[in-house]
Amino acid sequence: MKGPTVKGLAHYLTSPSLYPSGPGRFISLRTKFVVFFSLIIILTCSGMSWYFVHSKRIAMTERVQDLGTILVKNLAHNVRYGIIIEERVILEQFIDGVMGVDEVVYALITGADGQILAAKSKGKLDSPLGPVRSAARPFYPRPDIADAVIKHSGTEPTITRLRLSGADTIPLREKDSTLPISTSGIHEETFYDFAIPVMKRSESRLEALALQEEETRKAANAPTTPQAFGVVQIGLTEVPMQRELATVLRNFLLLTLGIITAGILCTNLLARRIITPLRHLAAGARKVSEGDLSTFVVPTTQDEVGQLTALFNLMTKSLQERNQAISANLETIRRHVAQLTTLNQSSAAITSTLNLDRLLSTILQLLNENLGFARMALFLWDKERGNATVEQVLGMPPEIEEMARRIVIPVQDDDKFVAEMLIRGKPVLISNVEAVANRVTPAVLTLLRRTGIFSFVGVPLRSQQRILGFLGADRGTQPCTQEDLDLMMTIASHVAVAVDNARAYTELATLTDHLERRVQERTHELQTVNERLQEHDQRRSKFVSVASHELRTPMTSIKGFVENMLDGLTGQLSERQEHYLQRVKHNVDRLTRIINQLLDWSRLDVGRIEIKPESLQIDAFVRDVVESIQTLAAEKSITLEVLPCEQPITVRADRDKLEQILFNLVGNAIKFTPKSGQVSVSCSVRDANFAQITVADTGCGIAPNELPHVFNEFAKVESAMPTSQGAQLGLFITKSLVTLHGGQMWVDSRLEVGTQFYFTLPLDNSPASKA
Repeated sequence: MKGPTVKGLAHYLTSPSLYPSGPGRFISLRTKFVVFFSLIIILTCSGMSWYFVHSKRIAMTERVQDLGTILVKNLAHNVRYGIIIEERVILEQFIDGVMGVDEVVYALITGADGQILAAKSKGKLDSPLGPVRSAARPFYPRPDIADAVIKHSGTEPTITRLRLSGADTIPLREKDSTLPISTSGIHEETFYDFAIPVMKRSESRLEALALQEEETRKAANAPTTPQAFGVVQIGLTEVPMQRELATVLRNFLLLTLGIITAGILCTNLLARRIITPLRHLAAGARKVSEGDLSTFVVPTTQDEVGQLTALFNLMTKSLQERNQAISANLETIRRHVAQLTTLNQSSAAITSTLNLDRLLSTILQLLNENLGFARMALFLWDKERGNATVEQVLGMPPEIEEMARRIVIPVQDDDKFVAEMLIRGKPVLISNVEAVANRVTPAVLTLLRRTGIFSFVGVPLRSQQRILGFLGADRGTQPCTQEDLDLMMTIASHVAVAVDNARAYTELATLTDHLERRVQERTHELQTVNERLQEHDQRRSKFVSVASHELRTPMTSIKGFVENMLDGLTGQLSERQEHYLQRVKHNVDRLTRIINQLLDWSRLDVGRIEIKPESLQIDAFVRDVVESIQTLAAEKSITLEVLPCEQPITVRADRDKLEQILFNLVGNAIKFTPKSGQVSVSCSVRDANFAQITVADTGCGIAPNELPHVFNEFAKVESAMPTSQGAQLGLFITKSLVTLHGGQMWVDSRLEVGTQFYFTLPLDNSPASKA
């Protein structure tokens, strides 16, 4: 069991709260022990005494009954003849013989007619349980006992227990038939009445002659059963037996009291022998619970209690030793707690601020408060310059602090303590500065002497395999120990991390400021360039728009003059002239398309195209547009057709823009389809929200690697008919217009087979269009 646990248990066992509070409620173990064993002795002795007295009383009662039975039978046998002849003198002689027995108090002979033939009584007692009787106060039982015996004749005596109350006798109940015990005197005497009838016997001839006359007189009424001549009664008192029983009871009481007294005395002595050492142990435990671990209890016995006492002394000694160990451990724990507290607070300080001066000041203050160092100084090493300077000090007067901040320590690879810490990275413990003054830098030695520091510890500040400086501290008037050095080594790594983080933060802040300036400069330059580009873009868009408008007017004039010449307005043309004019017209149409595409592209670029959607029956609209292009298809002998729709379809679209989309797609299909080819337009419902229009041709097709680029502006897509290519803006403009309607556009093509362009338009789901 550990020391604190044993002490706590001793305190618990002796604590008053363990026992019931209140006056008179505490019962000592000795009292309980004595009372318990005394009760055992008393109950045992009392039980044995009661059993012996009860047995004695039953035996005496049986003896009285046996004596009375013998006496009454003998008397009845002896007085038989006297009763028959009613000779009173003989009867009294026999009665006198019976009265000589001490227990007999009266004798009574009664005839068959109830007449008393002879009677004698010793009288009542003069005093309870006394030996003297007064013959002047005779007593006899009631006559009804004799009457009952005559009526119920038998051979055995009738025993009746009576009580003498005043001048009369009272029969007692059966449950009161045992002999009572009394030590305080008997006020009402109890006795036994033995009554037996005297019966007629025929075997005696002498008796037959004597009774002849009597039988003659009573012949007329003679019963068939034996007749009783009379009744003999003898009374035996219980007083002698009561006196004897009282004597026995008194002797047993005295003996029991003696045994109980002796048992209690022995129990008391035994309890004292057992309880006294326990009391000493309890007192010792109470002292232990109060903190007195020097308690010693002297063993007084060689039994288990003595062993318990020896164990208690051993326990107190062990507690004392463990208490001393615990005190030492608590001191160590306190130091460790202080270290951990310092580490925790230092970590909190490191995360709370990255200002180097404030951070170092906070950390040194924590070390001073929690670890008990009197003065501290933190040196930082400038490896490039090869010297160390004081960055922060604590616990020094202002003038000494100012002097310390001006110290510059050169760091060279020599035997100085500075080199030991900064170059070799080893901590130093100086017990006496004067003893190693040659290894201390002169400037630092002067500072130490002026401050009064005679012993100090110094540890390097190492972070990420780099030594940033060192931390020095002292304990004032107390010399520094190896424990102080170990403690500073534990703290140094956190301080080094704090210094490294603060330096990194400072460098990062400087770099951030530099980067911010560079970013601002670049942003300004980019803004200038962007403004120039926007201005250039506006000029380009304006130029394209102006140039397109300016080019359309002469191109229109040229086209008009060429058509007039072809119509013969200038005279008859030769075949060669007509051929040249047809080529001029073709190129003029091509230039017109390019100019129109450039104008549309310019409008899309500046976002000036607006969509005005309306409900359109797509089937009829497509047929109208295709009909207007039939002439162009007929020139190349191309079959242009519109496939019928499965159901009426109404879309929401801008009429002009949709016409332009169809012109571009159908025109391209005709352009890239050779003579005798086929171009078809079909409409269908794609889903619940969109309709799909398909323009398919049997032209030259588009190479698979060129398909992803056909919708790009100014895309250079290779074609099998390069003479039919324009400004490469038609599909870009077409897809842009479809997108403005909220639809999609895609293409599927195979070389030398044909191409299919698909685009979707939103359905008009209004109730009117559905109707």
